[in-house]
Amino acid sequence: MESIWSKSCDIPRREALKKSIRTEVAVIGAGMAGILTAARLQKAGRRVVVLEANRIGSGQTRNTTAKLTAQHGCFAKQLTEALGPEKARLYVQANKEAIDAFRTLIQAEGIACDFETQSAFVYGNDEARMKQEAAAQRKLGLPAALVRAKALPGSPEYAIRVENQAQFHPLKLLRAVSEPLTVYENTPVRRVEGHILTTEGGQVRADRIVFACHYPFVNVPGFYFARMHQERSYVLALENAPCPSGMWIGAEPAGYSFRHYGDLLLLGGGGHRTGENSAGGRYALLRKQAREWFPESREAAHWSAQDCMPADGVPYIGRFSAGRPDWYVATGFQKWGMTGSMAAATLLCDLICGKQSPYARVFDPGRFDTKAAAGIAKEGLHAVKGLGRRIFQIPALQAEDLPRGHGGVVKAGAGKLGVCRDDAGGLHAVDIRCPHLGCQLEWNPDEASWDCPCHGSRFDREGRLISGPAQRDLRSGRT
Repeated sequence: MESIWSKSCDIPRREALKKSIRTEVAVIGAGMAGILTAARLQKAGRRVVVLEANRIGSGQTRNTTAKLTAQHGCFAKQLTEALGPEKARLYVQANKEAIDAFRTLIQAEGIACDFETQSAFVYGNDEARMKQEAAAQRKLGLPAALVRAKALPGSPEYAIRVENQAQFHPLKLLRAVSEPLTVYENTPVRRVEGHILTTEGGQVRADRIVFACHYPFVNVPGFYFARMHQERSYVLALENAPCPSGMWIGAEPAGYSFRHYGDLLLLGGGGHRTGENSAGGRYALLRKQAREWFPESREAAHWSAQDCMPADGVPYIGRFSAGRPDWYVATGFQKWGMTGSMAAATLLCDLICGKQSPYARVFDPGRFDTKAAAGIAKEGLHAVKGLGRRIFQIPALQAEDLPRGHGGVVKAGAGKLGVCRDDAGGLHAVDIRCPHLGCQLEWNPDEASWDCPCHGSRFDREGRLISGPAQRDLRSGRT
């Protein structure tokens, strides 16, 4: 299930780290946030190395829909209530400047990444809500206009249009920007202590360390595992699917996303909290809608993405924690990782180079208020639920009950295992405990993976780690 970006762009391989080295800045993660941050720091004269557990762009960047917009859904009224008008305007301004920074970078470097200026739209049927949201977006500095949207599939009544946004091919840009950087692939960081990063191939001593690895794997300090969760969403790439130009997203959580890439329409939706999709059917839902809206269409590809969702709806960009002044972090971009990545690169470069930034207090990872406290409490309850399920829940399934292509938590002697049956009838058993903090994993039939409902770690059917914050594979089991 490769995205169209992965299918159409091959980034040259880099060697793994095989010795201990010294640098000014070490960036963990070679996705969009890590590469853009490293590139800015290198242009500012800093010696930088990037350490990537897998390949450049192999994490969430390859699965984005690659929209560049400061209109983050139906968000302005809620953001203003959460941050206050001044900080909310700064949040929007940071994302507007991020789009301009992409445009400037692409033009200055002559990067062929299919960059296109487009309008962004949020669509819905509640006229009063849409008028209120459009007014709130204008107060935050967006040129938001309420327009009719009946030409869109599903015939919604209204849309809020913001012009001069953009879309692009994320891996083509990443390939160009990463080319002059020192990147070590297949070099997972196993431990970070002070200024020392430990990998299997050697240690890296760095004056400054940037965690740009999607979800921080260091639990203390920072406690990011208690301040955000992860969500999955799904995408179909459709041929022969006409749709109005522009980038569209529904005002409601169950709405759909649309954008074109060449002759393909990208239809997205079916989102859910990671680890809460035991019934499956997310791709089936999208395919049903595709048949209804675009009966002549044909599916060219399908894939899924995963996003970090912060407790108060604002990314964490800045110093990792008060007790680690030389550590920095960029995480919690929600569904807007492309503009968030550029905003993070700009802010982190300023902080590391000793410059003042008006955006530091908006994205400050050390912030704490009543809204954040409520979100933290909610995340804590999910973690307790996940741990309790592992300890107290008695499985009803036996391994022999599983049909081909299905998985689940089954009885195994006095305990339980995660077991799936492949299409040939073979059984694959794993320890059902997430190695991150011990929550019980759940089977995701749409992705044939074991997913953690607490913090979002994912593993394939053999127990191999797909994404963190966990850092190791699952132990195999015996049925």
